[in-house]
Amino acid sequence: MPHRVNRRWVLARRVTDEVSEANFRFEEAPVPDLTEGKLLVHNRWLSFDPTQVLMIVQRDPAAPDEGGLPLGEVMHTLAVSEVVESRHPEFSSGDIVHGHMGWEDYTVTDGTGFTPVYRVPDGVPPEWAVGALGLTGLVAYFGVHEVAQPKAGETFVISGAAGGVGSIATQLAKIYGLRVIGIAGSRAKREWLLEEAGVDAVIDRRSEDVGKRLSELCPEGIDIYFDNHGGPTLDRVLEHLRPGGRVVLCGITSLYRADPAPPGLQNYASLIMVNGRMQGLLGRDYLPRRSEAFAALLPLLRSGRLKSKEDVLSGLREAPKGLARLFSGDNVGKQLLRMDEPPAR
Repeated sequence: MPHRVNRRWVLARRVTDEVSEANFRFEEAPVPDLTEGKLLVHNRWLSFDPTQVLMIVQRDPAAPDEGGLPLGEVMHTLAVSEVVESRHPEFSSGDIVHGHMGWEDYTVTDGTGFTPVYRVPDGVPPEWAVGALGLTGLVAYFGVHEVAQPKAGETFVISGAAGGVGSIATQLAKIYGLRVIGIAGSRAKREWLLEEAGVDAVIDRRSEDVGKRLSELCPEGIDIYFDNHGGPTLDRVLEHLRPGGRVVLCGITSLYRADPAPPGLQNYASLIMVNGRMQGLLGRDYLPRRSEAFAALLPLLRSGRLKSKEDVLSGLREAPKGLARLFSGDNVGKQLLRMDEPPAR
């Protein structure tokens, strides 16, 4: 492809505080060569997820290579892409696929990675494929449906309620007949949760005393807590668990960049007193069961009962901003980026 360049963002400096464009370097390079068993894709939509920062964070100044992504390497992401050329037996030119790609126009892949490459089903919008029906949707669906084991009428509290996973999990909890209380950190998020997601109440973790508000809103306790935030909020919730209460540990956005690491949980003994259960939720464990989530979520999305809330940036130049917005709290819903076309040469 001599008439095209491959614009890309590479890691220039590890994250030691806030995520910013200064952590990356924008550059142009030739489009990668294609070898046997691989495919060349043109990336169309990029996904941003809080756990991406774990690849690039540095907590120990004496360990410059602490993160999983080497300096100078293209930043990794999940993406929806179009196959430009294939020497892979399972894919053909023109296929729309989802997989582990990069912050770049073109990626060469062998189809493996954290998330193996698969074809996006016909009729599925790309923004759904990389969001509500991607890893984000899998985590929300199996976290609520299987790990939380909900029963109609129970009280369900969720932190990060208007984020990528949270916005789907919150709505599923309502669909399953639960009383839902969302915890969020901005006016825009509170408004969306109340007006669009239909939650029963919202707690602003930035301006309200979370423990006090939980006492007011949940006088009889909490049956399920879906945790996307971690930190002191989890401690406050543990104080309010009902007998048989369940805690789903999905994410810890408040702790991914914490240096030094904050003290551990103080109220974990509350689980003993209520015969409670706390269980971790790792999205990649459910990748082999993707078809189950598709079968459950796609009809809900098409009917409008489940709303896919997306926060969309445009143009590859905006990629660092997409990751930074997850930690500033500026995004509402799933943070995505719609790629622009690379310049012709």
